[in-house]
Amino acid sequence: MNPLLLVAAGLVALLVMVPVVAWLAGFVRIREDQVGIVVKRFAGRSLPAGRLIALEGEAGYQADTLAPGCHFGYWPWQYAVQKVPMTVVAPGEIALVVAADGAPIPPERILGKVVPSDDFQNARRFLTGGGERGRQLGILTAGTYRINTVLFQVISSRTADAHGLTREMLAVHRVEPDRVGIVTTLDGRPIDAGEIAGPSIPNHDNFQNAQAFLQGGGRRGLQEQVLLSGNWNLNPWFAQVEQVPMVEIPIGSVGVVMSFVGAAHEDVSGTDFKHGDLVNPGHKGVWVTPLNPGKHPINTRVMKVERVPTTNIVLNWANRTEAHNFDAKLSSITVRSRDGFAFNIDVSQIIHVGALDAPKVISRVGSMQNLVDHVLQPIVGNYFRNSAQDFTVLDFLSARSHRQTDAAGHIRIALGAYDVQAIDTLIGDINPPAELMQTQTERKIAEEQRKTYEVQEAAQHQRQQLVRGTALADIQSKVVAAEQGVDIARLQSDAHIRQATGEAEAVRLRAAGEAEAIRATGEARAGAYRCGVDALGREAYLRLQLMQVVGERGVRIVPDVSVTGSAGGAGLVEALLGRTLGLPAGNEAANAGAMAT
Repeated sequence: MNPLLLVAAGLVALLVMVPVVAWLAGFVRIREDQVGIVVKRFAGRSLPAGRLIALEGEAGYQADTLAPGCHFGYWPWQYAVQKVPMTVVAPGEIALVVAADGAPIPPERILGKVVPSDDFQNARRFLTGGGERGRQLGILTAGTYRINTVLFQVISSRTADAHGLTREMLAVHRVEPDRVGIVTTLDGRPIDAGEIAGPSIPNHDNFQNAQAFLQGGGRRGLQEQVLLSGNWNLNPWFAQVEQVPMVEIPIGSVGVVMSFVGAAHEDVSGTDFKHGDLVNPGHKGVWVTPLNPGKHPINTRVMKVERVPTTNIVLNWANRTEAHNFDAKLSSITVRSRDGFAFNIDVSQIIHVGALDAPKVISRVGSMQNLVDHVLQPIVGNYFRNSAQDFTVLDFLSARSHRQTDAAGHIRIALGAYDVQAIDTLIGDINPPAELMQTQTERKIAEEQRKTYEVQEAAQHQRQQLVRGTALADIQSKVVAAEQGVDIARLQSDAHIRQATGEAEAVRLRAAGEAEAIRATGEARAGAYRCGVDALGREAYLRLQLMQVVGERGVRIVPDVSVTGSAGGAGLVEALLGRTLGLPAGNEAANAGAMAT
């Protein structure tokens, strides 16, 4: 026989015998990515009622699984080995577990407690350690696990939809920056009566260790503690998270915390503050210490933060609203004057709340809006309504600055009792009755017209003065010359007057001197005459004086022309001719002829 055929026949026989031998030896091979789940077909005893997994070799699904590798003794007539893939949880995800066997979950809880079982890979330890069937508190984080899928049903993102979950619920929970996670737990003891949230429980790793939370006395429901920014492995069957923005306190403001949870109320406001209670941080009530500007991880479900501006706040009783919107409900103040007219007043009030006084203000009135609505509005409105009754409309208008000063003083004192500083009170538009203002307007127009006429008249006078001035300017040189001539004439007149006065004085003095001289001369002559008369006699002395006068005066005794009575009238002709020629009349011949005649 051909040797090659014999070899081939031997190989065929061997290939046939190996599976048979392996089957007879109970050989099972598990690959590296598989888990072997063993089912015992029959045994001397069966599982107790209500049990699914065999721990003592009972018939049925066995607690222990087969790891990757080769295993013997699992004869096919007694065992069946189911090869299932390893459980893989992708990075960034978690997986939930539902146990098909174990002790029942106590009625006060809804999730099975965590039992050390190597992340559910040791089914025997889970069952013997008191593991409870149903949904589990424990979760699987990213990784690969050898899970007995008969005992533990693993819910991952791939199978979430089939179990009423979403893929997002099985992702690692991420709290974004500048946000805070508000946690609501779904398991634990009920919240105590009178409380709205469960107290903070230590050492549960931000709700990632659910078992530690329950063992520490954690309550189901809303929690005081919050999650800060980060990634957290949270069981969605145990905790739900709502992300809200951090409480931001802008610059120029503080935040007053009103806490509805915390330690028992203990007032620290002191005996001088009788209008509210203040507590230390961590207690129920209004915290005595406000939040400074910045971002704060506050649980806004159990705490209320009232932002209080520490800069000056302007509130308008008018048809305008500031950006803070506190004065949105305010409007112009309607008042009635003493003379019965109703009119509106626009008012602006500037206030300031100090940072350390902010908790007192909020403790007293509850909020900044309440401060405006329940304190400022009645104080300011009533003051102006009361004060307007003491004045007429026109008096109120004319004395506006005094009304504003009085209002500022009154409101400052009133707000001081509420720990609020009134910086200033400003009166804006005053809207008196239209009919009254029409009368005043007509009167004012008439007055202004009168003033206009007066101004126009003054302008005409000024124009006339300008024309006159222009004309005077045009003849100014002549006027100046004339004025200078007048001045010169006046000066010359004064000079002549003074000269004449001087000459007159000189003449007077000279006349007086001459008169004195004449008087003296006369007296001397009179004396001489008396002496001459005494010496010569009156008649003789008189003739002597006459002769002397004739001699001194040159009195002519003989005429210049003498006419004789010669024939033919020659004498007359000669006389005339002599007179005409100016011949001396005193010659000897003529004198002689005349003497003869």
